Amino acid sequence: MNRRRADTVAGALVAAVLIVGGVLTWQAYQQQQAFEQMGSMMGTSMGAVHGTNPLLYVLGTLLVSAVVGGGYLVVRDEFTSTEGTDRSQTGMANQTDSESIESQDGPVQSEGKINPESQPQARVLDLLPDDERRILEPVLSSPGITQIELRDRSNFSKSKVSQTVSALEKRGLLYRERQGRTYRIYPSDDLQQKQAN
Repeated sequence: MNRRRADTVAGALVAAVLIVGGVLTWQAYQQQQAFEQMGSMMGTSMGAVHGTNPLLYVLGTLLVSAVVGGGYLVVRDEFTSTEGTDRSQTGMANQTDSESIESQDGPVQSEGKINPESQPQARVLDLLPDDERRILEPVLSSPGITQIELRDRSNFSKSKVSQTVSALEKRGLLYRERQGRTYRIYPSDDLQQKQAN
């Protein structure tokens, strides 16, 4: 089950708990009001006769929804971790395919590994996680790309592009210059020198 679907199911479960708790609280409140009204008509107190206090339903609903939501957050990574291993296996299969294609065309060592002296760009990209690679590849192929164009090419959200670019900038792999309401992104000087070699 992917993370988004699991989050949706857990959210729906918490929402159902809140709705059921709200209905039970409302019924208990209505019952309490009816008993108080009946007691005022009779001139006596009906406090000992009425049912559960609505406040207990409110507290119980909040407790159950917190336990369900908190419990899900605790096991969320373990519950959805199979997706991560599937992605990494798919990524490795794609990487192996691209290495076999490169072996026909470009400078590759006999073991199928990229020669870092002849292709430093490919070596740097191989060391990066998939999301960072999807951001850095267009920057290397089109220096000065805007952050908006980068978002379109990588199919990431605006915030994901911004966070990933910031992380790569902190590590010295690229830098950005403000242009109006966006940024132009360039590979760092060190990375450009390695790419030129």
